[in-house]
Amino acid sequence: MIIRRYLDPITEINAIRRQINDVFGELTTEALTKADWAPAVRLIDQGDEFVLTTYLAGVLSADLDVQVSADTVSISGTRNQPAPVEDEVKVLYDDTRYGSFHRLVNLPDAVQNDQVAAHFTDGVLTLTLPKVVEARNKVVKISLGDTASPALEAGEAEA
Repeated sequence: MIIRRYLDPITEINAIRRQINDVFGELTTEALTKADWAPAVRLIDQGDEFVLTTYLAGVLSADLDVQVSADTVSISGTRNQPAPVEDEVKVLYDDTRYGSFHRLVNLPDAVQNDQVAAHFTDGVLTLTLPKVVEARNKVVKISLGDTASPALEAGEAEA
């Protein structure tokens, strides 16, 4: 008996969809064919800002479209297939997905979309998304004295 681990169900579903497409041709609905593949992303919360890293090997910056709203990041574009190889050279295996892509990332807190910094080097897109001031962590000093004074002091300081 073979035991197979499924690490990412979305990847498995996409692999099965590609296999079905190979067998039956392009019998997918319009919604599934809007994007041929989706890049991997990583979202990190660094306190006052989010850092979104998108891995786009083989994609040119001219083929990218990045749009940021207060709570969503949309990354779309195209990875073009390389020129055909010479007749005597055979491609034995190519698992790279080509064509259009679209990735929509919902952010857990609102960001200041007019202050986003973007950096694209070696196929890695890094977006620094500063949070709006209201969404940042705030530190409140709590009084633990023996007196019957209020537990919270009036002053607040940002983290």
